[in-house]
Amino acid sequence: MSRTRTALLAALALVAGASGTALAVTPGDAGLAAVPCTVDYKVQNQWDTGFTAAVTITNNTTAKSSWSLKWAYAGNQKVTSGWNAKISQSGTAVTAANESYNGTLATGGSVSFGFQGTYSGTNAVPATFTLDGVTCNVDGGTGPTDPPDPGGGTKVDNPYAGAKVYVNPEWSAKAAAEPGGSRISNQPTGVWLDRIAAINGVNGGMGLRAHLDKALEQKGSGELVVQLVIYNLPGRDCAALASNGELGATEIDKYKTQYIDPIAAIQADPKYASLRIVNTIEIDSLPNLVTNVSPRATATANCDTMKANGNYIKGVGYALNKLGDAPNVYNYVDAGHHGWLGWDDNFSSSVQTIKQAATAEGATVNDVQGFITNTANYSALKEQNFTINDSVNGKSVRESKWVDWNRYTDELSYAQAFRQEAVNQGFPAGVGMLIDTSRNGWGGSARPTGPGATTDVDTYVNGGRIDRRIHVGNWCNQAGAGLGERPKASPAAGIDAYVWIKPPGESDGASSVIPNDEGKGFDRMCDPTYTGNPRNNNNMSGALPNAPLAGHWFSAQFQQLMQNAYPAL
Repeated sequence: MSRTRTALLAALALVAGASGTALAVTPGDAGLAAVPCTVDYKVQNQWDTGFTAAVTITNNTTAKSSWSLKWAYAGNQKVTSGWNAKISQSGTAVTAANESYNGTLATGGSVSFGFQGTYSGTNAVPATFTLDGVTCNVDGGTGPTDPPDPGGGTKVDNPYAGAKVYVNPEWSAKAAAEPGGSRISNQPTGVWLDRIAAINGVNGGMGLRAHLDKALEQKGSGELVVQLVIYNLPGRDCAALASNGELGATEIDKYKTQYIDPIAAIQADPKYASLRIVNTIEIDSLPNLVTNVSPRATATANCDTMKANGNYIKGVGYALNKLGDAPNVYNYVDAGHHGWLGWDDNFSSSVQTIKQAATAEGATVNDVQGFITNTANYSALKEQNFTINDSVNGKSVRESKWVDWNRYTDELSYAQAFRQEAVNQGFPAGVGMLIDTSRNGWGGSARPTGPGATTDVDTYVNGGRIDRRIHVGNWCNQAGAGLGERPKASPAAGIDAYVWIKPPGESDGASSVIPNDEGKGFDRMCDPTYTGNPRNNNNMSGALPNAPLAGHWFSAQFQQLMQNAYPAL
C-alpha cells in the first residue's frame, strides 16, 4: 500500500505520565480513543510537475458547525485548485475551510475534500495537521510514485500500462466456436454486470467472483486488468428501448443496496487486491440528461423523468463513491461519442453533468480515473481523408450533411478534447481516456482509399469518410461494420488504452419484438426497415436483420465484424 506514517502526537500528550514521559500506546489501546482528530492525506495521481490529493478529516471530539484544517509543506508544493473546501495558501502554509454545505462535522463524523497542485523535486506528505488549532493524527502517503506492494494498494496513473488484460472465458468460447473466430478469441473484452442476477451469475454462467477468480489464474506474476461494465441504473437508457433495464425510474435504493453495494464488497475483497479492476460506469446515462430532455426536439418523457428525479446523478455518484474506495479499482465514466456530444451545445455541458455526478452522494473527482468514449458504438477512430479544417469550394467540412456543424470528425480527436475540457472544469490533470474500438474498424471493400472528389463538400466528405454508416446517430447492429484497433495500452496522447468493452458478436438489440424476462424492449432503431427519428435526422436505421436481444450472441454480426476488420485479421 502507499507509504503510511502515523503521528500519535495528541494521543501521546494525553496519556503522558506525571513526569512528562510519554507512555506507549498500542493498537487497540483505549488511549487511541482520546485522539481528537485524524487526517487521511493521500496523493491519488502524480505526474512530472503536478498532483491531485484527497483529504479526509475524522472528528473524534465535540460536534462542529464549521472547521478549518491547516498544514505546511516541506517542499515547494502549490495548491492550484480545489473542491469541497475553500483552500488558500501563503508561502508553505495551507488552510482548508469548509464550504457552506459541509461545515457540520459530527462526533465520529468525517468530511472529505480534494485539490490539485504543482511541485518539483519531492512531494512528501505534510508532517502535521491541525483542525481548529488542535493537532491530529496523520495517516497518509503518496500514490503513483510509490512502488506497489504485493497487495496492490497503490493507484497507478494508467492501469493498462505494463499489464495484461483479462480474457473472458465465456466470450472466448463463443468466439472460438465461430468459423475463423480463433483469430480473435484470445482478445480481452468487458464483462457486463447488466442486472442484479449477473453478480452471482445468470443461468449457470459465471458471476463476478468467478470472473475475478479466473483473472487471478490468468494474472500469473505480472499485472492484470479486469474490465467490468456497471450498467443497471434505475430507468436505464431512457432514450432507447433495446437495452432498458430491470429497475424502474424510482428504484434508486434498490440500485444502491442490491446492486452497487454487493459489487463494491466483492471488489474490495483482499483476495482480489492484486488485480487492477477497471469499471466502465453506466453507459449512455449522463449524456441522455444533456441531449434527450426538454426542450430539445430529441427529448423523451423517460429522460425528462430521470432528469427531474435526479436518480442518474445519484446513482452514478453513489457508484463512483462506493467503488472508488478500493485502491486497486479504477472508474471510467461513459462520455458518449463524438457523433452524440461533439456539438457546441452538448460538449461542455456534458462535462458539467458528469462533474455533477462525480461530486454527488459522497463522490469526488478523485473517484474518476478517466472517461470512456464510443462504448458499444461505431464511430471511426481516425478519419484520415479529411479534417474539420478542410473546405471545398468555399464551404467548410462542418457544413457537410455528415458532419453537420460538429466540432469533431472522429473519436480520437473528440476523446483528447474531452479530456482537456474535463481538466479545465476541475478533474485531475492526470485523468485518462479509453476508446472502445471493438466495432469501429470499417474495413473491407467499402473502405475508401483516399479523399472524395472535390465536386462539393458533401461529395468530398462522403467519398472519403471511413465511417460508412447512413447517419452518425445510428447505433444498433450496424451493417458493414468491422473490428477496429486491437486492445492496446497508451496508444496516443491522453489515451490510457484502446479497449474492447463491447464484446464483438453480442447484439445491440432485437430487430423485432422478442418477449423476454430481462426488461429489454424493442427499439425501432434496431429494425432494418425503420425510417428514423430526429436523433438520426430521419434516416434509415442501417441495422442488420434477424438480430437477437441485446447482449445475446449474434453470429451473423460476428462474422461481418471479422470480415470487415481494420486492421485486417
